[in-house]
Amino acid sequence: MKITTTTKLLTAALCVAALIGCQGGSTSGGAKTEGKKEGKVLAEVNGSSITTGDFDRELKNLPEYLKTMADTPQGRKEMLDTMVIRELILQQASKDGLDKGAEIEDKLQELRKRLVVESFLKKKVEAESKVSDEDMKKFYEQNKDKFKSGEQIKASHILVKTEKEAKEVLAKLKAGGNFEELAKKSSVDSSAAKGGDLGWFGKGSMVPAFEKAALALKDGQISDVVKSDFGFHIIKLTGKRAAGIRPFDEVKEQIKGAIMPTKQQEVFQKIKEDLKKTAKISIKEDVLNGAGEKKEEPKTEDKKPAETPKPAAPEKK
Repeated sequence: MKITTTTKLLTAALCVAALIGCQGGSTSGGAKTEGKKEGKVLAEVNGSSITTGDFDRELKNLPEYLKTMADTPQGRKEMLDTMVIRELILQQASKDGLDKGAEIEDKLQELRKRLVVESFLKKKVEAESKVSDEDMKKFYEQNKDKFKSGEQIKASHILVKTEKEAKEVLAKLKAGGNFEELAKKSSVDSSAAKGGDLGWFGKGSMVPAFEKAALALKDGQISDVVKSDFGFHIIKLTGKRAAGIRPFDEVKEQIKGAIMPTKQQEVFQKIKEDLKKTAKISIKEDVLNGAGEKKEEPKTEDKKPAETPKPAAPEKK
């Protein structure tokens, strides 16, 4: 199952927060004064506020595969808890004097340079990297073997932590409840944002208990409560298809993802060449040849032995 762990979210969020903080970000970072905050206050941490504006910026900077975590109540709670922990760490670091000093300033300056370069390249490369339908269709025709698949099914699910919760959700479904809406409201899986939709998958893609129950369903049918290592599921089968080559429209985004890196590399190469054309660059080869070399310690045999101290002259009587 594609369920993101809290540990991954915590690690990623802390790393992103560090970058945001280096740019004068949203959290106080233990600073004595806070600028004007955007949005409503979500939490107070020793007098420092975390707002909806802070939360939105944090979410924006997360990797795409983690952003769906915030689409569920549990995910939002974990996200905020991560921000609280980070704020406590920053405050304690400030008390310990770890937010100051030449080393910190040097690293911040270096990080700033990298972020500016990254921002420039991202903007230029994204603007100039275009993959046309013609490019994608050509790739599809030349690589049809790559888009073969066995028999597949499409399913949605609602994942909850306890059997009691699962039975309550199942009762609502039997009473006419909307599956997609209940998934968005109750499921703790990242698929909740899409109404529980897991997309197409074949045999061996899911955990055995889930797969066995899903394969036994008819199109449109909803399962009873299914237990797995992840919790308790209610599964709805939404489609079946035979083995064969997937149609172009279905794999279009997949093809785009395969072509895009090459396109981006071509654009990046062009940017480098264009910048060099209008620049005056002088490379000091002699200095370069010695840059980064480790200075060798004198060999033991090359070192002169310490002179044996002469005995003190006897005192004259």
